[in-house]
Amino acid sequence: MGQTIREAIEERERQTLSAFAMLSRESQGRRRPEDPDSVRTCFQRDRDRVLHSKAFRRLKHKTQVFIDPVGDHYRTRLTHSLEVAQIARTIGRALLLNEDLIEAIAVGHDVGHTPFGHIGEQALDEELQSLDVLGVPKKFRHYEQSLRVIDVLSDLNLSHEVREGIGGHSKGRKDLTAFDGEPTSTLEAAVVRISDRIAYMNHDLDDAVRSGIIPSIPAEFQRIGEEHGKRIGAMVVDVVENSIGQPAIKLSVPMLSLMNDLKEWLYENVYLEYPRRYPDIGKAQHIVKSLFKYYLLPGNLPEGYVGAQGAIDYVAGMTDRFAIEKYRELHIPSSFDERIRTVP
Repeated sequence: MGQTIREAIEERERQTLSAFAMLSRESQGRRRPEDPDSVRTCFQRDRDRVLHSKAFRRLKHKTQVFIDPVGDHYRTRLTHSLEVAQIARTIGRALLLNEDLIEAIAVGHDVGHTPFGHIGEQALDEELQSLDVLGVPKKFRHYEQSLRVIDVLSDLNLSHEVREGIGGHSKGRKDLTAFDGEPTSTLEAAVVRISDRIAYMNHDLDDAVRSGIIPSIPAEFQRIGEEHGKRIGAMVVDVVENSIGQPAIKLSVPMLSLMNDLKEWLYENVYLEYPRRYPDIGKAQHIVKSLFKYYLLPGNLPEGYVGAQGAIDYVAGMTDRFAIEKYRELHIPSSFDERIRTVP
């Protein structure tokens, strides 16, 4: 029997990719063994499974930073994931790494995010910390929920390397260090971890100016580029130039310092300032907490969801607009709702 297309692709990977790349044929496999595809490598299949999942499609109606913004150009969790994938693939191609593995991790890294972005995550986390139920986590972390979505709720049965990359992508507010590019699993996962920060810092900066929460971009960050694309380009070039031929993903010392400064500036001037200036943030958190408490009560969860973990899964999986609609349905009398909708 002749060589399959997949086998030809795997051989091409062996011949052309870096010695530090993760080859598809060397994957540790899936939790449940499957027959290989005749055309796609295992990482191509993983990317396709995420892209075709309902959890991924719901990201188009989940907040990135700005809740229910007026305008069509603000980022959502979906566009954020696509921007991460684009940046990471650019870096991966330049370094001769496995782009299919990179893309699979990037498109799947946020599928566990709550409605209303990180403020929804914070609200659900606060509720869990006050809950004392055996077998239920005492905290909520979107990257852990992403793995639960992939493994349990969507049952995608992804490859070991993709799952590891998704579970280890988040840094929170911590500074990037020289060790963040060290491969705890694969270099491809390290590329996504750094690309996630490059993407969100730059697009959140762009959206913050658009929203008016900041008047302009500080000169210290404009020195690497006066335009959005040029700033991303400068960061990407720095990663590539410092990582070629290396068994790690590296940044120059000046760029690493600038990126950490920009991250802190965003936290102080955007992420922490936004809730103080926009009362709708508190309202959104109230929606998440109220829905979670409601679905904790016996008999309130839809079919397929059970107990406290079911309440976590159901609420975390909601889009912004579905959560708002459910809250309205549960807490606003229908006659009041009609009156509100028809007020001139």
